[in-house]
Amino acid sequence: MTLPPTPSQTIGPFFAVGLPWPDGPEVVADGSPGACWIGGRVLDGAGDPVPDALVETWQADPEGRFAHPDDPRGPASGGSGFRGFGRCPTDAEGRWAVRTVKPGPLPAPGGGVEAPHLNVSVFARGLLGRLVTRVYFPDEPEANAADPLLGSIPDRAVRDRLVAVADGDRLRFDIHLQGDQETPFLAI
Repeated sequence: MTLPPTPSQTIGPFFAVGLPWPDGPEVVADGSPGACWIGGRVLDGAGDPVPDALVETWQADPEGRFAHPDDPRGPASGGSGFRGFGRCPTDAEGRWAVRTVKPGPLPAPGGGVEAPHLNVSVFARGLLGRLVTRVYFPDEPEANAADPLLGSIPDRAVRDRLVAVADGDRLRFDIHLQGDQETPFLAI
């Protein structure tokens, strides 16, 4: 008996088997006050869409609390079905989106305040682990200027890649895995 060679890729893409679920992109329910869509495309180093990636978001509620019992300020209110976590697979064009609300500011380690943001994890073929980044809001210029993470990036053009852009009634945040426009990723 002869078996075919094992594929050369080290992981996946196996995300569509069990990780996505129907309401995964809905961090809040439809009609929630302040709800908005944030999304974009996941692109490879050549600028081509990555059709089999998975984007996860984790965030605080509008009061700056997480939907987790270990939040030292107390858990999120849970109003409007807020769960703090979203998960969206990319489509054939690399598109992803989550319906959410803008989180409140967070206390920063060592004092100070972090600007409202979403924590984002990207899983894709060829990655042995996840890539982690953040999405900041364009209508928070003062808070963004004072944010410790954004302030640690000296190149303004690179720093601006972490700020979503208004795109009609949505916010757009494209994730570039490599190349000249690579999204800044965090070493976690």
